[in-house]
Amino acid sequence: MTASKPKLPPAHTLSRRGEGPNPIDIHVGARLRLRRTLLGLSQEKLGEAVGITFQQLQKYERGSNRISASRLFNLAQVLNVPVSFFFDDMPSGDQPADIPPAPTETDEFESMARRETLELVRAYYRIPDPSVRKRTFDLVKALGGEARDTVLLEVAAD
Repeated sequence: MTASKPKLPPAHTLSRRGEGPNPIDIHVGARLRLRRTLLGLSQEKLGEAVGITFQQLQKYERGSNRISASRLFNLAQVLNVPVSFFFDDMPSGDQPADIPPAPTETDEFESMARRETLELVRAYYRIPDPSVRKRTFDLVKALGGEARDTVLLEVAAD
């Protein structure tokens, strides 16, 4: 009886020179940019916090430079997220090429990272009166159609 080695899952293809950034590095960089933007940090401020230039941070965010394990750990500490945050919603690579991937939580986070969204959220939380803030929230939901959808669901349930 021969001992068989456990079968390992296939590794992602490593980028070679001239092939461009590795998709994993691009994903990790996008998650880095997402978190930095959600916190309202500039590349310069984050770079200072971890001891790198903003140019280096730009390369990390584009995925053109890989982030070492120790640097990723340090970035996670400064950004107040677990290291696993950078790998959340990473495509598995098992998806057939002709089927587009379903929208992920990352897509939602990226829409949240738009300047317009961040300015809206900051303005909302500057409203000092909680009742005015609540009415504003209800108004925005109604304008976006969510309130109408909720009413339709409640009517259908009756």
